[in-house]
Amino acid sequence: MRAIPTVLIPDGRMIGMPMVDNIKEFLNSKEVHNLFEKLYGSNEAVIQDQIGRYCGLVDKFVKQFPSSNGELRLFSTSGRTEIGGNHTDHNAGRVLAAAVNLDSIAVAAKTDDDVITVCSEGYYKPFIVNLSKLDPVEKEKGTTTALIRGIARRFKDLGFHIGGFNAYITSNVLRGSGLSSSASIEVLLATIMSHLYNSGTVSPEQLAMIGQYAENEFFGKPCGLMDQMACAVGGFTAIDFKDPKNPLVKKIDFDFGIWDYCLLVVNTGGSHADLTEDYAAVPREMKAVAKALGGQVCRELSMAELIRNIPSIRKEVGDRAILRAMHFLVDDQRVVEQVEALQRGDFKAFLSLINESGNSSWKWLQNCFTTKNPREQGVTLALALTEHFLKQKGSGACRVHGGGFAGTIQVFIPNSEREEYIEMIEGIFGEKAATVLSIRPYGTICLDSTVK
Repeated sequence: MRAIPTVLIPDGRMIGMPMVDNIKEFLNSKEVHNLFEKLYGSNEAVIQDQIGRYCGLVDKFVKQFPSSNGELRLFSTSGRTEIGGNHTDHNAGRVLAAAVNLDSIAVAAKTDDDVITVCSEGYYKPFIVNLSKLDPVEKEKGTTTALIRGIARRFKDLGFHIGGFNAYITSNVLRGSGLSSSASIEVLLATIMSHLYNSGTVSPEQLAMIGQYAENEFFGKPCGLMDQMACAVGGFTAIDFKDPKNPLVKKIDFDFGIWDYCLLVVNTGGSHADLTEDYAAVPREMKAVAKALGGQVCRELSMAELIRNIPSIRKEVGDRAILRAMHFLVDDQRVVEQVEALQRGDFKAFLSLINESGNSSWKWLQNCFTTKNPREQGVTLALALTEHFLKQKGSGACRVHGGGFAGTIQVFIPNSEREEYIEMIEGIFGEKAATVLSIRPYGTICLDSTVK
């Protein structure tokens, strides 16, 4: 298990920052500027905006907690984008994900009591948890308070130190975009506890599992682990869920920036409110196929076995379930091929595999629109328009992003074609429908830690 990454301070000096002026001086230092280039890209205007964002959050912390006397610490946790393996994790499959430049950030400081108080930009009241009471609270389900309580409980159960702190957080990880805003917040809160009370020794993988525990057991959502793991680890991350309780996590050494491509997500609109059954049907149908063939999950099957048994199981499980199981088998293996392409630097092959995944999701998985409302097909329309655009230009790739049925698509496109594409797609789906992302090498970090 790896220690959580920290800011590289070349001379190894201690950055102690009990005073606000010292923090702002630190944020304007060369070391932080270099770090921000890795987190947010090399555009100087963007870097200055981020410095202003952190400084503004420091001011809000001081206003909210004027009597706080603990050393202030700065934190950042990325959002994530799913690159490969669409709807594969819930059937013990493989995924490829990546940390992105949109993130959740925090200013935090220890307190002398056993109370955690978290203020979040956009929320009127703070979230408060007394560490003397760490059992789940039914009325807190679905709230940030539940996540805080669950994270503290898991730290304690695992034998780590816990304690009170004040924190002010904000996030630009877009809700409903498939970029995992909730997982980013969970890992951010766990990272704060790790650094304030455990010297930052809790590994990114462990922080991810702590976040998942809090969401499953306290928040009340039975999520998988992919989102938290990608937000915590950073860069390109391959995750194998063959053993769901002990997933294999491998960080892929690949510099996306050298290929002069950009990554976008396009928000096509549409409501997720009535899609619960659409999402639930995917793992249910895949597992029904596995069960019909004597297994539990599709990871236990082979394509040859499935095709051989279609005549005997077709009436029992239905054609769509068989198609979804076929998608699992090809997209699960495709993750392996994507990782191999990245490792050998074959970006053209990687893009081809992205397109293949999108094609399989559209045709076999069938998660690009809901059959409840076939008149509304924003994702499918965006994919058709994007495929037409990329075919004309001769390069690029696209696929449905995340769970599907509504929401976003993912686009890899040369930087030279970016502005024309954005103008085209936003002319149909509205201003700011397209968000340009970059892959950041760090997942969750404490900015002001020292290193060798």
